[in-house]
Amino acid sequence: MDVLTKRIIFVGGKGGVGKSTSAAAIALKSAQQGHRTLLISTDPAHNTGDIFDRKIGGRNTKVSENLYALEIDPEIETASYIKGVKENIKGMVHTGMMEEVHRQLDTAKASPGADEAALFDKLVSIILEELSQFDKLIFDTAPTGHTIRLLTLPELMGVWIEGLLEKRKKTNENYAALLNDGEPVEDPIYAVLKNRQERFSKARDLLLNEDITGFMFVLNPERLPILETKKAVDLLAGYDLNVSTLIVNKVLPEEADGQFMLDRKKHELPYLDQIKETFKDKQLIWIPMNSHDIASRDHLKWFSNHFVV
Repeated sequence: MDVLTKRIIFVGGKGGVGKSTSAAAIALKSAQQGHRTLLISTDPAHNTGDIFDRKIGGRNTKVSENLYALEIDPEIETASYIKGVKENIKGMVHTGMMEEVHRQLDTAKASPGADEAALFDKLVSIILEELSQFDKLIFDTAPTGHTIRLLTLPELMGVWIEGLLEKRKKTNENYAALLNDGEPVEDPIYAVLKNRQERFSKARDLLLNEDITGFMFVLNPERLPILETKKAVDLLAGYDLNVSTLIVNKVLPEEADGQFMLDRKKHELPYLDQIKETFKDKQLIWIPMNSHDIASRDHLKWFSNHFVV
């Protein structure tokens, strides 16, 4: 099945290859085909608002007929995530320790990985909640490294929480034995962890369901994007996430003229052959380089006309 027919599509790639443009073009084409579509940017650079020439922000914003967009701000999501943790621990920590616990949590906002954990939590919420409101979800993800961590987190977090649940269960059993009555101990922390485990599991099931979710990368016919894309595709395959389609963007058109362009075209040819050979089992969508920036709906339509659905 073609990736563009899936209900959830992740678009990733090295910075500067045209990833946001590709995601926006896919989303606009989907909307024009009558699908109620949500375009979600998880890239801190947030080019989506620039492409549609309007402020978008952290709420679903209508940008065209059938098309809504959302920009996830890692800082806002991290603050919301920490606030949620504070709410969860109310009544679980002695009041005399709350101030210190809150101080530690506020410090955690700046810790490595805090923004990714918050972003992942938001991504899970969008997948589980918005899928019932929209026909298609298109994710414009951050450059390759962040994309890989984001997509592999469901499995990693699932394993981590499973370990926490086992430890929590053992603690509760020991505590019940100490009370000599053997009755189960009510543990709100266990309940919170269990709920998160179930959410992560549902999200992971959706990500792994090839009838629902598709992954595609954008690259240019240049050495580093090809190498980085190959590494990303192979790494995701190790998590059973199959990247079936690649958009090869900014390919010099046949009609390119002038000595400089002809020399550049000659330089590009080996990379085009390398892409065909390296990704011979993938669907390749070729997008020619345009003489102007892709900065309007008409430009996006021109871009999406090269898609094969």
